[in-house]
Amino acid sequence: MITGLDLFATLQHIVKEAVGILPSSQRGILLTRDGERLVHRLSVGFDGVLASPPRLFTDAGPATELSMLEPADGARVVAAAAWYRAHLPDEPALHFVPAGAAVVLVPVRTQGQTLGVLAVEQPDEQAPSDERWARLLSLADRAGAALERRKLYDDKAQSAQEIRVLEAVLNAVAARTSPHELVEMISKGIKSVQLRPQWSSVHLVLLSDAPRGGSASRGGAAAPETRSYYVPRRPPVAYWNNIRDGALTAGRGLGINMDVRSASIVSGGAPADIAQRELVDEGIDRGVHGIIVTPMNPELIEPAIRRAAAAGIPVITIDTPPVEGSSALAYVGTDNAAAGRVAGELLARMLPDGGKIGVQTYSVASVHSSERIAGFEAALSGTSFDVLPPTEDLHDLPAAMRFVREAVEDQGVAGAFGVCAANGPFWGTAARELGREGKLKVIAFDLIMDTIAMLREGTIHAAIVQREHDMGYRSVQLLHDIVSNGVEATLAELPTRAAAGKGHALRFIDTGVDVVTVESTPWSIALSDYLTLDATRRATKRRRRLNRAGRQLEFLVAGMNVGEQDFREERAPLEPGSLVERVLSTAGSIIVDTHASELHGAPDVVEARGRGVHTLVGVPLLAGGTPFGVLVLESERRAACTLEEVALLERVADTVAVAVENAELVNRITERTHELEQANRHQESLLDTILELSSPVVPIARNILVMPVIGTMDAQRSGRFIESMLQDITERQARVVLVDVTGMAAVDAASAEHLLRAARAARLLGAEVVLVGITPAAARLMVEEGVDLGTVVTRSTLELGFAYALAKTGGQIVYRRAS
Repeated sequence: MITGLDLFATLQHIVKEAVGILPSSQRGILLTRDGERLVHRLSVGFDGVLASPPRLFTDAGPATELSMLEPADGARVVAAAAWYRAHLPDEPALHFVPAGAAVVLVPVRTQGQTLGVLAVEQPDEQAPSDERWARLLSLADRAGAALERRKLYDDKAQSAQEIRVLEAVLNAVAARTSPHELVEMISKGIKSVQLRPQWSSVHLVLLSDAPRGGSASRGGAAAPETRSYYVPRRPPVAYWNNIRDGALTAGRGLGINMDVRSASIVSGGAPADIAQRELVDEGIDRGVHGIIVTPMNPELIEPAIRRAAAAGIPVITIDTPPVEGSSALAYVGTDNAAAGRVAGELLARMLPDGGKIGVQTYSVASVHSSERIAGFEAALSGTSFDVLPPTEDLHDLPAAMRFVREAVEDQGVAGAFGVCAANGPFWGTAARELGREGKLKVIAFDLIMDTIAMLREGTIHAAIVQREHDMGYRSVQLLHDIVSNGVEATLAELPTRAAAGKGHALRFIDTGVDVVTVESTPWSIALSDYLTLDATRRATKRRRRLNRAGRQLEFLVAGMNVGEQDFREERAPLEPGSLVERVLSTAGSIIVDTHASELHGAPDVVEARGRGVHTLVGVPLLAGGTPFGVLVLESERRAACTLEEVALLERVADTVAVAVENAELVNRITERTHELEQANRHQESLLDTILELSSPVVPIARNILVMPVIGTMDAQRSGRFIESMLQDITERQARVVLVDVTGMAAVDAASAEHLLRAARAARLLGAEVVLVGITPAAARLMVEEGVDLGTVVTRSTLELGFAYALAKTGGQIVYRRAS
């Protein structure tokens, strides 16, 4: 029965049946077409015979071998030794082949095309009877139907995932995505869409300082510099990004100012949980209206939550529940115990005979991990399963891989549960490296790019997918309602998550999970359907109209991320004759067989060949039709990439080019804005200096001040002028202020009004303002505009004004004869 849950088990059952049809047969192999090559899909009876069993999707020769099966009007029997020699190239001795043994070849077809071959060994070259041949053909048809069904689902998943990857890169155009984040997105995205190349490396090479569209140097010019970005293996960040995006979407809909901060799991400074507590403390001090926190350490963050509650700031947690008796008002997230039980039930369906089960998590001390494991073990208790003690990786990737390899190789586990996002792909990678793909039944948690790829190829069998975007969205909605409508009214209808012995019941919103498999089953949703559903859910939230609070609110979201350490960025001159240089100079994509291509001597091709790379692909990034970078992909498989597959890479590269151009444009705008801000600050400083110099206060005699005015007198300058004048009148006990308007651009009605205001202000402090330096032109303009200076004394020159001031203050001018 094809369940969609386990294609490997379906094909294995078919091959076992085929082996049982022929007398004395013990071994059988299923090969299928993969582009221009044949690959191993399944083998029966070779365990303990070969030095290493045939690995899933390993090379088994050219696909042209299938042509010998046409037409299929009778059994084709070939010598076993020769056939194994051609299709098991890593076993040249073939000591296991009995003398005279033969292989019966049965074509596996779908829609009239031969897509593979079922090969069953028998003791001699005698053709099977018509009845046996008919039964073998029937089994081959069943295999073809299973493979065709899987291909249809896989094609749908590939199309949906390609759209998803392109959307993610397009979103990077609008966001200020760093080159490291962009390269990681590209690398994981391409690997999840294109399975068969099994890209071991995807990196980005950009021209550094060359003009946009620059290419390799010509003549005697120095070679341009390149920047190469390489992606490390690290814990996934998509989960936290989805929570952030959900929170921001709700915040925009509700008109809330969202302050989303993250503490780094891989921190070079303070430990991440302490850094997260400091984020919450800072939000409390700033007086935010609500706090959403993803507790990295519930015990450590609790004092900050209580401090927030004491300050009247409501706190809810997402992803991880708080400690029992917490001051947090609610938890929004997954019912992890229930999700663990679902994982256990799925594994029981795949392994009806039981067996050893390996479990790996990030940390057994984390609440969500411990609850998932408890639920998983509860689902398998009382059965024939032996669940091994869980191992934890603590984000130590080499240690994580060492643990899972030991469990697969030494302890012989039949199934595995990846409790956290990265753990599922760890199990899948170990199964792939040890030739246990399909045989090791793997249940993953969450749907990161690596999980998507392994689901499609059958290395991971099912994923329990949390709705993290919904967590972020609903947490903001809940907190908004608490702030707007009150705690009791908002929480009254929510179920509780009881905390025994504390007299406290934490309110709980279960955001649920989706069970995802490649094909749809009564227990799961098909991967392609899930990817479409997830995109629809997000789009619906973005368009949803929400009731906003009557006041402006600010919420703090204190999450976590994994930092950016271990990314590599290398700078080097562009090597003449390299693959990258050729792609830049031709502006076209190039596929290179590192052992047979005309470019086999290129420096970067030689280096890749030394790493075991067989296929090397370069795809240009174009701006206005001119290349400025290259997307470089490596695979250890021969003939790993077809021209049809390059078409997808070019679509991705075109979108990446827009993102890179946008990032560089944003950087240039940011740099220019910074330069303009500096220039503006310098200009403002100069203006302040000019203003100070244009209206200096000069004491020229006891109780007498002179204030020359240069330029124009507007409202802003009038305020500065009056403030400066009053301050000096007070400090110097002045009785007369001579305001010299000789240098004013124009003494019109508006400027005269400002001067009269200054005179009235001075009079309040017991001083008199005298206007001096009024020119004939200024006097005529004032008369024409009907300016009335009232009681303000005027003098035509500073000298006459000074004489008036002396008379008012009881001073005199004494002239001395020079001796």
